[in-house]
Amino acid sequence: MDNTITHWINSAAGYNAILDATMIFVTQFGVPVIVLAVAAQWWAGEQRDLVRHTAVSAGLSFLLGLAINQLILLFVHRVRPYDAGITQLLIDRSADWSFPSDHATASIAVVAAFALHGLRRSTLTLFVLAMILCWSRIYVGTHYLSDILGGALTGVVAAIAVKLVYRQGTAFDRLITGIF
Repeated sequence: MDNTITHWINSAAGYNAILDATMIFVTQFGVPVIVLAVAAQWWAGEQRDLVRHTAVSAGLSFLLGLAINQLILLFVHRVRPYDAGITQLLIDRSADWSFPSDHATASIAVVAAFALHGLRRSTLTLFVLAMILCWSRIYVGTHYLSDILGGALTGVVAAIAVKLVYRQGTAFDRLITGIF
């Protein structure tokens, strides 16, 4: 089923130059756009302390999620779907293994951090961006659907771990969120 869904999403690749270019752009610049969207909220007027705490939590979740992925990659060596003949690749080959997706981990870690802190509007906007990014990773042929789901799970776990450890209002939090 994983192969079938992955192939189905990727099957449109190569037939529409505008869609291909859009998905390539999203896959290459989606994570930086999400990071900029989080950073831009630093100067939010409403709920400033909560928003700043959440932005730091999102950054920590992002980093922790990617660190967890590096541990997983020590044990899971899944070939990319283009190497398995499942997808047509629209971007350069990746140097690492397929599972889990770092893009999914990073973007969903940010979304989960915002969701766990109750910032609904930001969560919804970031969720839409993350879903488009995750879809693009399959569309361009570099990930299986299960790579995306595994990365998303890693991102959620990282955000929960950060939420449990990094508390709002602590001396460290006040120091970090008081910058600028």
